[in-house]
Amino acid sequence: MPLKVIGAGFGRTGTASLQRALEILDLGPCYHMFDVRRQPWRARAWRLATRNQRTDWDAIFRGYQSTVDWPGCRFFEELAREYPEALVILTVRDGLSWHHSCLRTIHAIAGALPPLLNLVPVARHIRRMLFEVIWDGTFEGRFTDAKHAIETFESHNQRVRETIPAERLLEFEIGEGWQPLCEFLSVPIPEQPFPRLNEGGELEALAATIRWRTRVAYGVLLVAGLAGLARALQVTLTG
Repeated sequence: MPLKVIGAGFGRTGTASLQRALEILDLGPCYHMFDVRRQPWRARAWRLATRNQRTDWDAIFRGYQSTVDWPGCRFFEELAREYPEALVILTVRDGLSWHHSCLRTIHAIAGALPPLLNLVPVARHIRRMLFEVIWDGTFEGRFTDAKHAIETFESHNQRVRETIPAERLLEFEIGEGWQPLCEFLSVPIPEQPFPRLNEGGELEALAATIRWRTRVAYGVLLVAGLAGLARALQVTLTG
């Protein structure tokens, strides 16, 4: 099943709402970063793509009609060439508010992931993919530098505008609702309201939960290590 819609906008530009909208319009399933967590085997394929190795896009997107958010947006040019009939949607928002939103949510989550995950092969691929595709690969490890991050964001958007032919591209703000999206896709406007999914609070809570669980895990390991050391010393002193 070839892709019909390629989302070129970075995460936190309304991609969750767009994902749901495309699925309402029967252009789903729609691939999103959330799907990497549900199908972790694909993380390794995305890592290979960052190294310009031969990528089987049909295998990565098997069962999907569309894609939004990272990691797909990083490869919008490759996907546009691979699927020449697919339409491209660039979700946009103000750069400063976008950066602030990312810092509180997806960047906070990435920073909260413990290095111990590298001991688990599947988790290692996901963690490394996040950094290779996004934080290091796209933002050169400088996402907390607001000026650099926003310039990267705006440069990406401009590259999309310059690369994708106008008749194939929709620049879309989620607040515009159904009309421009449905006109671009040549589909009827649904009777239901346009989905407005603001998962920011949920993502902030997830980052806090990860940080808390990481501290607990390290605390347990520290206590276990000290207990083991105490036993070893006791054996040595009494032996």
